[in-house]
Amino acid sequence: MKFRTHTCAALRAGDIGSRVTLAGWVGSRRDHGGVVFVDLRDREGITQVVFRPEEHPAVAEAAHGLRDEDVIKVSGTVARRLEGTENSKLATGDVEIVADEIVVLNKAEVLPFPLDEQIANEDLRLTHRYLDLRRPAMASNLRLRHRVIKTVRDVLDADGFWEIETPILSKSTPEGARDFLVPSRLNPGSFYALPQAPQQYKQLLMAAGVEKYFQIARCFRDEDLRADRQPEFTQADIEMSFITAEDIFALIERMFVAVFREAWGVEIATPFPRMTYREAMDRFGSDKPDTRYAQEIVDVGDIFAGTEFKVFRGALDGGGVVRALNAKGLAKITTGQIEELTGMAKQFGAKGLAFIKCENGEWKSPIVKFFTEAEKAALRERLSIEEGDLVLFGADRRDIVCEVLGRVRLRAVEILGITHDPRRLDFLWVVDFPLLAWSEEEQKWNAVHHPFTRPKAGDVALLDEERHADVRAEAYDIVLNGVEIGGGSIRIHEADLQAKMFSVLGVGEDQQASMFGHLLKAFRFGAPPHGGIALGLDRLVMLLAHAESIRDVIAFPKNNRGVELMTASPSAVDFRQLRELYIASTKKA
Repeated sequence: MKFRTHTCAALRAGDIGSRVTLAGWVGSRRDHGGVVFVDLRDREGITQVVFRPEEHPAVAEAAHGLRDEDVIKVSGTVARRLEGTENSKLATGDVEIVADEIVVLNKAEVLPFPLDEQIANEDLRLTHRYLDLRRPAMASNLRLRHRVIKTVRDVLDADGFWEIETPILSKSTPEGARDFLVPSRLNPGSFYALPQAPQQYKQLLMAAGVEKYFQIARCFRDEDLRADRQPEFTQADIEMSFITAEDIFALIERMFVAVFREAWGVEIATPFPRMTYREAMDRFGSDKPDTRYAQEIVDVGDIFAGTEFKVFRGALDGGGVVRALNAKGLAKITTGQIEELTGMAKQFGAKGLAFIKCENGEWKSPIVKFFTEAEKAALRERLSIEEGDLVLFGADRRDIVCEVLGRVRLRAVEILGITHDPRRLDFLWVVDFPLLAWSEEEQKWNAVHHPFTRPKAGDVALLDEERHADVRAEAYDIVLNGVEIGGGSIRIHEADLQAKMFSVLGVGEDQQASMFGHLLKAFRFGAPPHGGIALGLDRLVMLLAHAESIRDVIAFPKNNRGVELMTASPSAVDFRQLRELYIASTKKA
């Protein structure tokens, strides 16, 4: 039995008079005085099928019993739709099939939710994900994902890269996030870890002389979830030997030109702008700044160098900063919204949030009385303050002020309701990240990216001088519209420098040998200079699809509690399975 001669998106006016067979799902059924119209849907599109009782009564009778999502096969003749009934929204909208045969391949029960409506209950959608994915918007996302990944592969293949798979069952090492552990039955008491990224393996491939590697890699991190995070995710993992950061930038920009040409049919301009980490934090309060919005953070510390206002005075005398953000047009903000912004500021370490509302020709604020006329004049000029503006201040340590005003900036944009062309693309390379960050909680230095990131050549000596906060990394992130879609670095390839980096991070010689001995040994046998980048494919496709969450571009995602509702995973296992693994559960029944 031949199920189809065409897909449900293939027929056009040139096919009129042809006999065809289609198969798919009943998208809808409409009875018009005995004549039945069915929108037949498959993966590619929709074709209207008409069942006429005066021509084929038995076939029309069978069509009366159809319900949504029944799977059917129909045969008939392609005809032109009656004038005035064409559907310009469908590629097949000028024609219809006059059915003379029908086979019901499978009946569908009543659906738990309609497929032609937006469903607010995401858990319901995820429980019946196989139905959710039938919806054209979701199917379009999967198709888009396929095309993006194919384009990435094509670009890298043309550039001489080899696609190489690395192990999923690997060694647990401290690389930032919490590992998912897998017990080994053959080695009782020992565990594999699912890879957070193929970081060490790809560096070992460089030591092996591969020179150009990539992988569409599955990665796993046991961390708290949000809209752009999943416990398992996919990245385009790339590593190259004998290169500089400039080679990485050029490759990735070529790749994105190809991706956006394929996905959207647009040409994007290169090279992408670049901004140092420090500039990004100072101007936007974020290491992934959304540069589509004009509002920027401005340093006003010099204006208040001699201020009598104790809050500003205290911050400056304590080595901190005073900075301001002009949310232009936001003087209409409500008291509740001001309280919301103040609460946000306190949540991220500030003591409060000073502000000035510019309304009816005056500055309204409890702090203005402490400003001199010269300070007000300088503030007005530097921030271009006008009627209707809301000026927000941060006065504290630099890191706190950057964090607070960066988050307040984005919330202010939301309150203002500023929107942009959904196809606007603001790409940005953020470079010169700090190599290390001090953890007050752990009382130790941690790697900002990972422990294999190379320090800037001119900053290596600062490690010996214990000026760790001043050491910059040969690291870079690529940002699109305020979303980090990739990050990478030039790696350490010398055993002595890598050992020194581990020591700074508090990893002693014994731990180095047990956790990273394989890597250090490989570096002693002539590892080449190398570097790379990983691109978050889920996030990239999410942006291309204008989706709200990466869950909308992953076939079978977990919900925000890490549960895959369709199969009820994770689940309890039989005690005999645990016994075979020498594991005892501490959870009480």
